[in-house]
Amino acid sequence: MGAVVGLGNPGPEYAATRHNAGFWLADALVARWGFPPFRRGERARVTEGDVEGVPVRLLKPTTYMNASGAALASLRADPAFDPARDLLILVDDFAIPTGTFRLRSEGSAGGHNGLKSIEAALQSQLYARLRIGVGPLPEGVADWSEYVLAPFTPEQHEQGETLMPQLVDAVTQWVKEGTS
Repeated sequence: MGAVVGLGNPGPEYAATRHNAGFWLADALVARWGFPPFRRGERARVTEGDVEGVPVRLLKPTTYMNASGAALASLRADPAFDPARDLLILVDDFAIPTGTFRLRSEGSAGGHNGLKSIEAALQSQLYARLRIGVGPLPEGVADWSEYVLAPFTPEQHEQGETLMPQLVDAVTQWVKEGTS
């Protein structure tokens, strides 16, 4: 079973922030794939179903971003689960321009605390990640955390909405080809 995990922060005060781009994409996947609504799981909201015959579990951690790795406990408990083959993390990235994304099968956390937590939980960097652009940081902004915890500008929101079908297609393609 493939697992797709959208990172973000729980709670209405974070719902519209750049840091919740992974949650937004997870919600778009549920809509496109026709999955049931998210339900309460172990340290995550969870739903599952089949994507063109491939079983998929979709999670949105209920931990805060910096503790996202804790939400992987139920996945790691399955002896057949192999993060290098079965896991895709959806995450914001302020170093990537809004309206773009990057999908890689492995790599470093690149300073992202959510990915650092995932790596600590897995003891590995061998898992796929789709980085959703929320940048660049505006000139003169020294505190990146303030930036990612702020809402998108109207222009950035429109760019994100325009990109969403491509993001959903990329995740769907990963599910079909990136899991076994």
